[in-house]
Amino acid sequence: MQKTKFGRRRVLVTGGAGFLGSHLVDRLLARGDEVLCVDNLFTGDKSNLDHLAGNPLFEFMRHDVCFPLFVEVDAIFNLACPASPIHYQHDPVQTTKTSVHGAINMLGLAKRLKVPIFQASTSEVYGDPTMHPQQESYWGNVNPIGIRSCYDEGKRCAETLFFDYHRQHQLDIKIARIFNTYGPRMHAADGRVVSNFIVQALHGEDITIYGDGSQTRSFCYVDDLISAFVAFMDAGPNVHGPINIGNPAEFTILELAEKILSKVGGASKLVRQPLPQDDPLQRQPDISRAKAQLGWEPTVELDEGLDRTIAYFRRKLEI
Repeated sequence: MQKTKFGRRRVLVTGGAGFLGSHLVDRLLARGDEVLCVDNLFTGDKSNLDHLAGNPLFEFMRHDVCFPLFVEVDAIFNLACPASPIHYQHDPVQTTKTSVHGAINMLGLAKRLKVPIFQASTSEVYGDPTMHPQQESYWGNVNPIGIRSCYDEGKRCAETLFFDYHRQHQLDIKIARIFNTYGPRMHAADGRVVSNFIVQALHGEDITIYGDGSQTRSFCYVDDLISAFVAFMDAGPNVHGPINIGNPAEFTILELAEKILSKVGGASKLVRQPLPQDDPLQRQPDISRAKAQLGWEPTVELDEGLDRTIAYFRRKLEI
């Protein structure tokens, strides 16, 4: 992002009170941008922003992106949408509306202002993949009527809208497909595997593994992910994506559980439950495009990231 002729950039971050959004807000403020954070607080948490109270470069607005927004900004990061199965399946119709109506409203704003717009898409557009690792050219294997489809298909439709606005209106778009991310400020009850395992272990509860634990994920620490977001927006008008953003180091769910147990200690045991419908068996990004076009690759190893995340939850839960 280039500075405007008036000096400091004013950047809109939708979903800015959430896990990823709040970290992005911090990074943008740290580099001197003025930030307008918009969130309806459905899954976002204002406590993620408490440390910004009194910062003259920060403004919070409670607003639902399903409704038009009339503001003046120099760039838009659209992160608004529940991102964990527990949250996005709670109100699946609203989840789809947030992805689709929200994209339309933010694209309309970007079109009016003639500013670049970043879309936080997801590896869920690949569904339960038959290609491994997943490249951006892969069209995916998504169940369009399953219980996860409100999120998967909502994000796929948002990508369609972004590219149609680019082709039809020459809009400068950026689409990032985010793979499993973890770190401080994750919601303790969002049902995602890293936070689930850590919270259960800290409370001395049994660790719940769905299926036999052989399914794989690739875990990216949040600081690495935010670095990719910023690099992508700075990459210029000829880099649109989609670009996979994630850590290609692949671990089984069982390996993850055992790592967390060894770090937390205690007497927790591993217990198995049936695998949820449409839960992907493999998930690993091919990040060749991110390396080539953004000069980005993750640097935080899983052990280091887990240590930081466990320390955060110890403080948060006062354990």
